[in-house]
Amino acid sequence: MKALVHDGYGTIALVDRPRPRLVEPGDAIVRVTRSTICTSDLHILRGAVPRALPDTVLGHEFVGVVEEAGLGVTSFSPGDRVAVSCETFCGECFFCRRGWVNNCEHGGWLLGCTIDGCQAEYVRVPYAENALTRIPDGVSDEDALFVGDILATGWWGARLAEVEPGSAVAVIGAGPVGLTTMMCARLAGPGRVIALDVDESRLALARERGLADVVINPAEKNLDEVEAIVREVTSGRGADAVIEAAGGEDTFEMAWRIARPNAVVVLSAMYERDQVLPLPQMYGKNLTFKTGGVDACGLGEVMELIAAGRLDTSLLISRRYPLSDILEAYRAFEAREDGCLKVVITP
Repeated sequence: MKALVHDGYGTIALVDRPRPRLVEPGDAIVRVTRSTICTSDLHILRGAVPRALPDTVLGHEFVGVVEEAGLGVTSFSPGDRVAVSCETFCGECFFCRRGWVNNCEHGGWLLGCTIDGCQAEYVRVPYAENALTRIPDGVSDEDALFVGDILATGWWGARLAEVEPGSAVAVIGAGPVGLTTMMCARLAGPGRVIALDVDESRLALARERGLADVVINPAEKNLDEVEAIVREVTSGRGADAVIEAAGGEDTFEMAWRIARPNAVVVLSAMYERDQVLPLPQMYGKNLTFKTGGVDACGLGEVMELIAAGRLDTSLLISRRYPLSDILEAYRAFEAREDGCLKVVITP
């Protein structure tokens, strides 16, 4: 089969690889019908994910059809259309029993990181009983494509933020994760969603699609000015909840500064370097910080919201490429060419 492999030094190549086989009773082999590229894939290529192994097939965000199922897989059969979680988790360890599947003692982020991922024709999915979510009739592959990663991240971030009806929610970053975060925050009935991003086209999209009530471009503003604008639109207090989905140079500081006292600050972003926690400056704000990564264990609920028409991620799809052109897809995605948000990789 064809598969996209990285060498550990930032180089990728589409190569021939053996079709994966069942290894454990809980495995499933999934034929990939749609996949996409995630910013986390770029982090791997930049060397920002030390645990990522070279000579590994990239990718962890996809949907497909079950081709084979191990003897331990009882809920899924060949022919089932499925979305796949970006995380591998056993469902039984100390962390999994509490819903903290990102910290599974036997899994975590494996696909495309430490084991072969989905930017290929077929992929082996461990712990398939937990990783797979059936796609209902009436929901297309592209409707469900983002369920296992960025939509799961948005749903998780909004839940961690404890968004209350009528509250003010600030989302830093209007990229794919930021936009899905706004979608999911909207489900809780906030009074106002504030989007912050340095890309005017992304802010315009958030506003035009009804995801954000207030948009702020901090590109030509200092943090004092950004904080003042947020206070102005929140009765002088600051945001009740802040979800940081950008991972930029100063977005961590921005997140805690625009939050009101006693707010929740959720860090969904993946940073490429250490961040500073200036406790003397924060003293008295009594903030609660909740940090990534995503616990992608609520995919059934997310799928139901899609089927009910309450979540629609079609606005994220900018381009489509066949697997044979995935190198060009990576180039366009990394360059954000023509405002590219997400690309779809087809067989």
